[in-house]
Amino acid sequence: MPNHSIKQLDYQQDNASDAIVPNPAILRSSGWDGLHFELHQQPIFATGEHQHTMHVLACGVPDSSGMSALGMRSLDGKRQQERRSAEDIAIIPAGIVHRCSWDAPVQFMVLAFEPALLYQLGQDWVNLDQVELTPRFMSQPDGFVQGIFSTLRAEAKTGGIASALLLDSLKTALAIHLLRNYCTTRPKLSSYGNGLSRNKLALVKDYIKAHLHQPLKLEEVAAIAQISPYHFLRLFKQNMGVTPHQYILQCRLDHATYLLQYSELSISEIALRAGFSDQSHLTRSLKSKLGMTPKQLQTRLYFQESGRSQ
Repeated sequence: MPNHSIKQLDYQQDNASDAIVPNPAILRSSGWDGLHFELHQQPIFATGEHQHTMHVLACGVPDSSGMSALGMRSLDGKRQQERRSAEDIAIIPAGIVHRCSWDAPVQFMVLAFEPALLYQLGQDWVNLDQVELTPRFMSQPDGFVQGIFSTLRAEAKTGGIASALLLDSLKTALAIHLLRNYCTTRPKLSSYGNGLSRNKLALVKDYIKAHLHQPLKLEEVAAIAQISPYHFLRLFKQNMGVTPHQYILQCRLDHATYLLQYSELSISEIALRAGFSDQSHLTRSLKSKLGMTPKQLQTRLYFQESGRSQ
């Protein structure tokens, strides 16, 4: 089948799975960062070929008799009939061609997560060049993953006071379990003795400058360089001589200075556009760096420009 006819499913989009199953999910998570859960109740059905943008885990939910529905699954061109007993899980890595069928009405659960989760956590263990999740048919049990499914099902249904903390803990536990049991890894052949590569450093700097107006977290900037925050902090300072935080602050001050000189925006609006929380934050930062308030700097820049134009 030509690749353009294969459906692309992105669980970050609303109701993405509706494209391949007869009925909508009976339970969906909402607003979880980098994680998506669904519970389905479907009649006999078969999907067309599709690919996921996220890694996906699936498990059947046995009926009251304890029996699970048989069916077929195709993973990356390999086809197999599945057992689908209690605690059996399937692993569908992002990007591989997948299809499945169920031979009786069934309940099953789906958990999707960003591939970056495995890479970022793996980087904290070993200097990795690649993390590859291994496809797996639903014919072997995994009680640990089944337990995570059950907890997420309850969380999606009721929510809770410690929801964000719980989800972060479960994501970390799941990633460690998958890295230990279902991933192949390849260590980097070269070390970071010379810091970040020129290309990665350029990508990071471009990303920072394009997002100065919004909060920037170390984790998201490190993800641009595809290394863990721990390694990124050390290597960025090795390259630039300053920490990422210091570099971002200087970029914001430079942008604010440009706007003070060449725009007609108010100082409060300039502060926000340069990524400061408010005008007071900009004022404190400028006085600490240059010994001047924004208004004093604006006046100085005006007279300097006037002097050059005379």
